[in-house]
Amino acid sequence: MTDLTSLTLAQARDALRTKEFSAAELTEAHLGAMAKARALNAFVLETPERALQMAKASDARLAKGDAGPLEGLPLGIKDLFCTAGVRTTACSHILDNFVPPYESTVTANLWRDGAVLLGKLNNDEFAMGSSNETSYFGPVISPWRRHGSNAKLVPGGSSGGAAAAVAANLCLGATGTDTGGSIRQPAAFCGVVGLKPTYGRCSRWGIVAFASSLDQAGPFARTVRDCAILLRSMASPDAKDTTCIDLPVPDYEKAIGASVKGMRIGIPKEYRMPGMAAEIEALWQRGAQWLKEAGAEPIDISLPMTKYALPAYYIVAPAEASSNLARYDGVRYGLRVGGRDVVAMYENTRAAGFGKEVRRRIMIGTYVLSAGYYDAYYLRAQKVRTLIKRDFEECFAKGINAILTPATPSAAFALGEKGGADPIEMYLNDVFTVTVNMAGLPGIAVPAGLDAQGLPLGLQLIGRPFEEETLFALGHIIEQAAGQFRPRPWWN
Repeated sequence: MTDLTSLTLAQARDALRTKEFSAAELTEAHLGAMAKARALNAFVLETPERALQMAKASDARLAKGDAGPLEGLPLGIKDLFCTAGVRTTACSHILDNFVPPYESTVTANLWRDGAVLLGKLNNDEFAMGSSNETSYFGPVISPWRRHGSNAKLVPGGSSGGAAAAVAANLCLGATGTDTGGSIRQPAAFCGVVGLKPTYGRCSRWGIVAFASSLDQAGPFARTVRDCAILLRSMASPDAKDTTCIDLPVPDYEKAIGASVKGMRIGIPKEYRMPGMAAEIEALWQRGAQWLKEAGAEPIDISLPMTKYALPAYYIVAPAEASSNLARYDGVRYGLRVGGRDVVAMYENTRAAGFGKEVRRRIMIGTYVLSAGYYDAYYLRAQKVRTLIKRDFEECFAKGINAILTPATPSAAFALGEKGGADPIEMYLNDVFTVTVNMAGLPGIAVPAGLDAQGLPLGLQLIGRPFEEETLFALGHIIEQAAGQFRPRPWWN
């Protein structure tokens, strides 16, 4: 029998339906792989008993011919998604041992369609980070290594556990959240596919909030097709989230292999950053050539407000975080550190419960919202956001179907290599991804090559609102041209 953990999600789905193996066998194979890969620290909570129980229920439905779209497929869930009866902490000490009594809409959709929960995946604390080094449970280690080196690399962040687990064949797919690149950047670093859907395509209900106007749930998988399959289940209208769009969910898988002939692909000149690695530039040109050979037409475009996106993002996101994280006070749930009075308890709980990066962003956010600074910072950043969105709208109005850019300015770096003395060095990792969140657009990262040290590099495709099918069709072209990239399993 083929190693069950090396199958794509689509292959496993089809094989389960032809009864080549059972859902229980598939789940056991993945639980075994997880046990051997604990050095990666990708999972912060494994749920083997629940997984096998769900797999047996899937086998019963498969036997009756009553299979859901994801029947029996083992997935990992980022620890930002509330899972009823299963600990959910956002990888923060302040949510120590919090067990939600309710299920997020996205995960409820996955269980409705027959998916199996393997466990909760590591992430940067409250999704604040670009390397998965801020987690209370410790950093995730990338399954990739540089040629001739044993240096531990970051998987990217904040959804580093999801990207690492999918790349290391620990799960067939995973959920992530993307506030400024937290799906696309780790997907590029780990050589997997990651999609940030249009804002409002997936419900945010039951997802621990970071920045509510930017957060969006999306899938990780090893292929574009697998991401399309997962998104169909994850997306849905939801009356519990007023920002969630009430539109029918397409069968995204039908977009795989669709013709891209005549599509106009924007190549924005502003994404050619000073000091950008030559191999990133070469990869970008190669991606444009692949799309051209498939019948699309690359066109040079301009997105002039791009240079303001990163500073505007790092005002808007911390401001919203400052508001959202005010609910963690030690009174109702999570960590409580006593004090002489209620104010001292708040202070002690937050000082002990929030990590350094989270405290930094709360303070930035509180500052830019404070009297005398609101107009100078927050209001101005929101105006810049409107102009960023207008840049994209003008390009799409001129007939551009999608935009091609690099996903990251470099390949993965070593643990502790960036952001120690200067946090802005870490924030620059999001330079190609934050514009998509600021404008509420869909974006996909697709593996497109390896750098000179043997590490994966990704390309990003940005689409029109709610036109994820276009991204899947174009992403599949890049995937077919570039081939597959898998790490050598040094952790076994």
